[in-house]
Amino acid sequence: MFVTGLGTTSPVGGDVDSTWTALLAGQSGVRRLEQDWAEELPVKIAASAAVEPTAVLERVKARRLDRSTQFAMVAAMEAWADSGLADTEVDGERLGVAMASGIGGVQTLLANYDLLKEKGPRRVSPLSIPMLMPNAPAANISLLVGAKAGVSTPISACASGNEGIALAVDQIRLGRADIVLAGGTEAAIHPLPMAAFAQMMALSKREGDPTVVSRPWDVGRDGFVLGEGAGVLVLESEEHARARGARIYAEVRGAGITADSHDIAQPDPRGLGGARAIMRALHESDLSASDIKHINAHATSTPQGDLAEGMMIHSTLGEHADQVVVTSTKSMTGHLLGGAGALESIATVLALYHRVVPPTINLDNPDPGVDLDIATKPRDLPAGDIAALNNSFGFGGANVAVAFASS
Repeated sequence: MFVTGLGTTSPVGGDVDSTWTALLAGQSGVRRLEQDWAEELPVKIAASAAVEPTAVLERVKARRLDRSTQFAMVAAMEAWADSGLADTEVDGERLGVAMASGIGGVQTLLANYDLLKEKGPRRVSPLSIPMLMPNAPAANISLLVGAKAGVSTPISACASGNEGIALAVDQIRLGRADIVLAGGTEAAIHPLPMAAFAQMMALSKREGDPTVVSRPWDVGRDGFVLGEGAGVLVLESEEHARARGARIYAEVRGAGITADSHDIAQPDPRGLGGARAIMRALHESDLSASDIKHINAHATSTPQGDLAEGMMIHSTLGEHADQVVVTSTKSMTGHLLGGAGALESIATVLALYHRVVPPTINLDNPDPGVDLDIATKPRDLPAGDIAALNNSFGFGGANVAVAFASS
């Protein structure tokens, strides 16, 4: 099946074009938080959205949506228009949505709990539940496009976005839909999630210039930077896409999903679960290790996770690992949690489409334990038929690898 539409709002751009331009230029979206509530936090930086969703959405509609759903709607609107399907007649019963989130409407939940404590139950919004429920992004996208096939919300922590894409692949292959809008969203830059991540030593506490804090594979890495935003891909069956003459970005060849069953937060230090996800993605996609020329890695800038992913790549690709250009766009965007896989899949698709890999920034002193060909400036990809992987791993031991190929 094919990718025929892309949409995003990210820490480095308010749409696909601005995001891609910023990624190629190595621009960081990490900045110091100016809100009063951030002053008491042990970590005062994050990768906030470059463009507020309220600058895109109608004000009245935006007020009825949690911030995570606002991001999802902005990305979905762009992807739907980009696909060309907004101007055609689409059978809603053959149209699905698989929009993921790792945390859901946490800002609505916490804001209304504060109202409950301070002003009593009568001040709680009657829209609270439709706003905070995890499937609110998927449901609102379905209302936007008239989707009446499966409308689903995979939740697998930081692997959620890629799991949404994997679910969309299954929906189309099983004949349940011809078109699926797939991706992920997150909006957790809020005192409670940030304090909680900081307490578990997951966030970087590096001082100084915020733009150099996210540094995957660097010996000085000490944790990730929290980001926000959303990514949506329009996936379409080959028959349907070709029949309408759709513009094709790339082919989705398959996905692999596994679990570590090792620890609720830490990855398997040997990377065995992630390696099995990569192998399953290759097998389902009918690809060999030699076909893979690029990997957009999960690489969050955590000490253990970055090492484990390096082991996965070597154990699955073997002698061909040295021929793969690897990057981590989280060095610029921070970690979008449930939205990460979707945003990074968009970057992977665009790398295949334009034949260029965006750089990993802040890699000043590479960890000698990670022997990978990491792009630190834009790198060209070869001509011809090539394939790429996007990896996502999440708390709870969730692992998802998605395989894309040039079209």
